[in-house]
Parts: sequence; structure tokens; C-alpha cells
Amino acid sequence: MTTVKAPEPTEKSSPLSSQDAILNNILGVAIFDLSSLPKEYYITAENNNTNWVQLVFQALGLKSLLMSSLKLEGFMHISIGFSQQTAIVVRTKDDYVALLMREPILFKDVEQSDKFSQWVRHFEQKLLRQNSRFIPA
Repeated sequence: MTTVKAPEPTEKSSPLSSQDAILNNILGVAIFDLSSLPKEYYITAENNNTNWVQLVFQALGLKSLLMSSLKLEGFMHISIGFSQQTAIVVRTKDDYVALLMREPILFKDVEQSDKFSQWVRHFEQKLLRQNSRFIPA
């Protein structure tokens, strides 16, 4: 198993400075199969709302439609900005992982965005099941 270092922060107070910082800034997680159908949801005590998952579902559907219509290949990630939060969706080998982040996330460059996507791809989903902060919905 390869360990991936968390992305480097853009500032000292960045919510992306370490794995623990990233986990503490996640308010919800949704896992979709490769057909874009939801498989699992996790909420936290700070945010028990799953309405954001519907928007991710719609974005994945739009992505599929655009990619097939335009004959596009490849998909790295989707970032959906809300007024106070950001949902980031990353395709992994087996599924799509959507993370609802506590605050808006702006990557300083493509390299930092790619590092974060790589961290999500190597993220151990079993950590969600073992971490009492994440509640199956």
C-alpha cells in the first residue's frame, strides 16, 4: 500500500495541511459507484444535511452526458462551490468519492489540486467506518 502525503497548504492555516486537518474539515462524505449512483453517505454531528449529495449526483450525471456527447476522455475531479463550503468529487479506481469540506477550498495551482485528488484516491474508506466522527446516513 502506498502512503500519500497530504497536499501542502497554501497558507499556514490551510485546512489541507495534514491528513488530520483534512479529516477534521470534512463535514460529509458520499460514495457513488462508477454509474454515478449513490452507495454510501456519511454525515457528522456538525452537519447532518445530505442535500449537497443531490447536487453531486446531478453534477456526475451532467459530466457523463457531456463526456459521451463530446467524446471526451478522462476525469480528474469536480469542485462545487457553495456559499460556505466546497464539495469535491474525485474518481477513484472503483467509485467516486465526494467530500463536503467545511469551508471553500481554493487550490493555488494544478499541482496542489492533483495532490489533493491523489490523496482522495488513496484515502482508506475504512477510516470513515472506524472514525466515530463520521455517522452512516
